[in-house]
Amino acid sequence: MHLNFLRTPESCFQKLPGYNFNANYVEDLSGYEGLRVHFLDEGPKNSTQTFLCLHGQPSWSYLYRKMIPIFTAAGHRSIAPDFLGFGRSDKPRSEETYTFNFHRNLIIGIIKKLDLQNIILVCQDWGGIIGLTIPMEMSDLFNGLILMTTTFGTGDLPLGKGFLDWRKFNNENPDMKIGNLFKRSCPNLSVAECKAYDAPFPDIAYKSGVRKFPNLVPGQLNAEGAHLSRKAKEWFSNAWNGKTFMAVGIKDPVLGPKIMANLRRHIKGCPEPLEIQNAGHFVQEEGQIIAQKALECFELI
Repeated sequence: MHLNFLRTPESCFQKLPGYNFNANYVEDLSGYEGLRVHFLDEGPKNSTQTFLCLHGQPSWSYLYRKMIPIFTAAGHRSIAPDFLGFGRSDKPRSEETYTFNFHRNLIIGIIKKLDLQNIILVCQDWGGIIGLTIPMEMSDLFNGLILMTTTFGTGDLPLGKGFLDWRKFNNENPDMKIGNLFKRSCPNLSVAECKAYDAPFPDIAYKSGVRKFPNLVPGQLNAEGAHLSRKAKEWFSNAWNGKTFMAVGIKDPVLGPKIMANLRRHIKGCPEPLEIQNAGHFVQEEGQIIAQKALECFELI
């Protein structure tokens, strides 16, 4: 793949609070040759469980800094990739590069490249919209699911006002100040933590992937990813046999309790959710309690 891309300087990622993880890179994924993809790989490689943590927009693997230590302290492996266009991964300049399948095939490629087994999918926002379409095709590899403020992108339901407002804001602010967005959503974040969310994006040229994601949400039956998402919803409703844990940010205006209740109806065996009363969209900022309760639910402590 020969794409014009940017690579965020390593100097941007120095001394990020709470993010004392080693950087790992892969540069030879089939279909993504020449692009460097970053991922966190914490915990023992021979663990019986692997937590695959997928972020959404406009975040990156920094979002999982509070959950990963809980998983690894219990003896489990955690993998947290940065989607291309985000975090420490390379950032193709053209918005046209970013499609539903471009992102989905990347995650499938990482699973195969790292030979991941016994996967618990940990997903929020786009991490779920994309990630939830994968287990049905690799069902022997997945045995658990942690759902946070996400949904199926089936294209057969009207997009909610909260999302439409977010997409409008996104499109009207091509140089979105991501740290400021996180400060509004998570007022307890420090100035340094907010700056960490800005770290991958030194200027507007690095934000093509950020801008494109809201416009990829399948809003019609024939949108890319919609058919896969409808198949995934049916599969999770009828064929899923793994354990599931759900956490809901009560103050999320986009994918809050109503959306999550609908998602729960389509996940076979999904228990009542953990409600995080003061959390909005980025519930991982309350990640310690979510990770701990999920481990207890899965009997993995």
